[in-house]
Parts: sequence; C-alpha cells; structure tokens
Amino acid sequence: MNSYIHLAGRILLAVIFILAGIGKIKDPAGTIGYMQSVGLPGMLLWPTIALEVLGGLAIVVGFQTRLVAFLLAGFTVVAAVMFHNNFGDQMQMIMFLKDISIAGGLLLLVASGSTALGVDNK
Repeated sequence: MNSYIHLAGRILLAVIFILAGIGKIKDPAGTIGYMQSVGLPGMLLWPTIALEVLGGLAIVVGFQTRLVAFLLAGFTVVAAVMFHNNFGDQMQMIMFLKDISIAGGLLLLVASGSTALGVDNK
C-alpha cells in the first residue's frame, strides 16, 4: 500500500513540472520574454524545458529519483526567488509559498528515494 501512495505522491509532484515544460514549448517567445523580464537570459529556455519535462517524467517512473528530486528542488527554490519575490502582492506570496512547498515535497523524495514501484528499485 505504501508503494502505491509513494507513486501517487511522485505523480502529483511531477505533473506541475511536466505541464509547465509543455506550456513553455507551446509559447517559447512568451516564456523567453518572461524570463528576460526578471534578468534571466533567454538561452535558459531549452535547458529549463528539459529539466521540467524530463525531470518530471523521471520522478513519475522513479528513475534517479534522489538526484532528479534534488535538482528540481533547487530549481524550484531559485524560480520562487526570481519570479515570485513581490511579497506585497498576496498572489505572488502564495506562488512563492507554493514553490517552497513543492521543494519541500521534493526534498522528502531526496530522503526516501523511489520505492518498489520505481525504476531505481528494479
């Protein structure tokens, strides 16, 4: 039973990254503009997409779970600081806290790794 709950948790954590990466693929120009608006170079678009989509899929299947979760947690904290730092705006504060909470869930994956329902354990 715990293996299935762990798998469900991995899927729920990963879906936001997979969908965000796909969204960036659908509107690369808009994403580059948004990235540049906070001082990030547009050349980071494709590595970001790769991390989100491939990292999300790796979490779902339980491949290199600890490493990928660590990378995604760091990415998420950096994204929170870069994009959601206007704490006077309640929505930005909520988005910041959402990202920090996701990073916390990912750090739990760093600690626990995958389970019997992951590639890491095959």
